[in-house]
Amino acid sequence: MNAVRSILLVAVLATPSLASAQSMNFEDATAILGKSCGADIESNCRGVNLDAARLKDCLYRNQDSVSAQCKADYLRAFDAIQKRIVARAAVAKLYEREVSKLCGGVPKQDHGKSLGCILAATRGVSARCNQAISEAGYR
Repeated sequence: MNAVRSILLVAVLATPSLASAQSMNFEDATAILGKSCGADIESNCRGVNLDAARLKDCLYRNQDSVSAQCKADYLRAFDAIQKRIVARAAVAKLYEREVSKLCGGVPKQDHGKSLGCILAATRGVSARCNQAISEAGYR
C-alpha cells in the first residue's frame, strides 16, 4: 500500500491543469486515493504510467470492477488536485503588481524570491492576491 501512495504522490505532483477555488493539498488527496483506491489501482491499473490523468482514466474505464469507496472518492480527489495545480499556475500572474510595488529589486521571473517577498509583506498585498496564495497552498 505504501508503494501505491508513493506512486500516486509522484503522479499527482506531475499533473498539469487549469482552475481555482478551494483546493485540497496534494498529501490529503494522495492519502484519500491510497486509502480508497489502493487495492483497485493495484489490481486494475498496474501498468499505468505515473501520470494522474492516465490513472484517473484507468479508474474510470474500470469502474465496473472498482470498489464503491474508490468511486466515491477518486473524482473528488482528482478534481481537488486539479484546482490546486491551477491555483499554483495562476498565482504568479495575480501578484505581479504587488511584486513590482512591494519588492522593487526582485525580478518578476524569480518566482521563489517574489513569492517569498509577498509572503513576508504585512501590508499592501491585495485580498485577491492573498486568496490566490492561500488557494495555491503557499500559506
